[in-house]
Amino acid sequence: MTQLITTQLVTLDQNLGDSPADVIRVLAGKVAASGRASEVEGLFADAFAREQKTATGVPGGIAIPHCRSAAVQEPALAMARLSHKVDFGAKDGPADLIFFIAAPDGADQEHLKLLSKLARSLIKKDFTAALRAASSAEEIVELVDGALADKPAAAPAAAAAPSAGTTTTAAPKRIVAVTACPTGIAHTYMAADSLVAAAKEMGVDLQVETQGSSGAKPLDPAVIAAADAVIFAVDVDVRGKERFAGKPVINAPVKRGIDEPEKMVREALAAAEDPHARRVPHSGAEEQAERAEEEKGEHIGQKLKRALLTGVSYMIPFVAGGGLLIALGFLLGGYEITEVADKVVLENNFGNLPEGGLAIYLGAVLFKIGALSMGFLVPALAGYIAYAIADRPGIAPGFVAGAVSGFMGAGFLGGIVGGLLAGYIAHLIGTWQVPRWLRGLMPVVIIPLLASIVASGLMFLVLGGPIAGLTVALNNWLTGMSGASAVVLGIILGLMMCFDLGGPVNKVAYAFAVAGLSAGSADNQAPWLIMGTVMAAGMVPPLAMALATVLNKKLFSLAERENGKAAWLLGASFISEGAIPFAAADPLRVIPASMVGGALTGALCMATGVTSQAPHGGLFVFFAIGNLPMFIIAIVAGMVVSALAVIALKRFAVKKPVEAEATPATVSV
Repeated sequence: MTQLITTQLVTLDQNLGDSPADVIRVLAGKVAASGRASEVEGLFADAFAREQKTATGVPGGIAIPHCRSAAVQEPALAMARLSHKVDFGAKDGPADLIFFIAAPDGADQEHLKLLSKLARSLIKKDFTAALRAASSAEEIVELVDGALADKPAAAPAAAAAPSAGTTTTAAPKRIVAVTACPTGIAHTYMAADSLVAAAKEMGVDLQVETQGSSGAKPLDPAVIAAADAVIFAVDVDVRGKERFAGKPVINAPVKRGIDEPEKMVREALAAAEDPHARRVPHSGAEEQAERAEEEKGEHIGQKLKRALLTGVSYMIPFVAGGGLLIALGFLLGGYEITEVADKVVLENNFGNLPEGGLAIYLGAVLFKIGALSMGFLVPALAGYIAYAIADRPGIAPGFVAGAVSGFMGAGFLGGIVGGLLAGYIAHLIGTWQVPRWLRGLMPVVIIPLLASIVASGLMFLVLGGPIAGLTVALNNWLTGMSGASAVVLGIILGLMMCFDLGGPVNKVAYAFAVAGLSAGSADNQAPWLIMGTVMAAGMVPPLAMALATVLNKKLFSLAERENGKAAWLLGASFISEGAIPFAAADPLRVIPASMVGGALTGALCMATGVTSQAPHGGLFVFFAIGNLPMFIIAIVAGMVVSALAVIALKRFAVKKPVEAEATPATVSV
């Protein structure tokens, strides 16, 4: 097997820079210079992306940046002992011992086991002391090879459950744990060893299941059954979580298992004695109930955001299907179909076609189905906003309040207000203490009845009129927009669509566009202009990220390059969320770059009269796009600008964000 570390990969007592990025770049260069990686930039990009997810500094002045990368051809271990310490995010301060682990994407299990074993050795004080005292690169290599050659410490024997009739005296507390990190090379095993060592000093029997890249041996079911509590030190989902159902649980990021093992063990012991401690759910329903309990701590802004996003997400299927059907109706029957659709659908059939023939008849049918579907836009929005607040008892009052809003002309804004009213009133009524014989009627009859009366009554008597007036004024203002003011609106909509990529700001802009879509006509194309602008701008972020991964792939990790391939189709389909993996890894560069391109696309669409009669579909609903050439040109312009902007930011705006993030960035994303 190829030696993991050589003297060529060791750097002693040098200043490699002020930030983790500086150190990682130098060590990536060492790996490439040794012939074990095909390129420096690709390896650096993958390692630095991993560093941004979870800081790799650990107690004792040590850092272990690591990654799997397509640029790595042979597993390698580069080591640096720094003369100028660098902060890698450890709680006890900067690091002077840096081990850079570079593994190929398809690294074999033997190499992964060795790399994991080295990571475990680094939490041993005698080993790190020897590394600091070493006088040459040859001595460092010898120490590391010795650590890798030693047999791993035997895992504690599985504690058998006591047999019937056996008496036990002062049996130690038993804890089981699972450790797991995204890469599964270093943190997984270091956390496991730290927890075991801390528990041993405290007289606690702790056994760990490491769900890492070098394989995982599941804990014996008898050991789990005998355990008093569970520790999940993980940054990813626990595999086989149902095995621990009902056990008191302490859940934390994997790095906390390295930084605070004693504290976690103490918390687990306390949970074992607390009958009210959080426990691993038995079922999906229990997990949902646990999540609901956690939501009690949300502040009002978080609750409103969650309710709005829930309403919009349930509304979109009505809008997407209905809008496309309306667009198809216009395609077959022309704009005039709006005036005759009711009559054609009711009075004609395949045996009695209207004047104009089959196309007019099918156009009228499609238009009418779409219009009826779009009629659920505001009720569905209000109904599911109320559902997010009060669960199922809120749905009926929310739908009714939304229908009242539509009837009064209060539109999208009225639907939001009506849904919030219905939800909070239904929730309040649900807290009433009532006799047992009445409890069964509460969610089915009492709550829907009373909440509908109050919420819809307020909409009719107090709120509906003013909101309707505001809606009319807003629509009139938009209809009258032209020239420079229309371009400004396009810029604002473009910025909103790219600000949070499917989040609340994006959804507000989208819902605003689709709410007015059915009001568009040949004489009033303002709603269609807004829809065209919103759709084009929302396509820019994923397409731009896809283009950027092609123009300069070295700046992106292997996972991002793979996401870039999928982003072409997602962007072309108007799915802004296709850019989320890029934004999650690097929000300070990706989001501003996306907003610049989206603003340009929005301005171009408004300036050139791009319209869309369909609320979704991107390039695949080309038949519903007015001024299709400019629609495409505007998207391409925004895509190119955003791609070049994100490349420039990744090249030239590295140090400042890294220094800002290098402090206590210990929780993974």
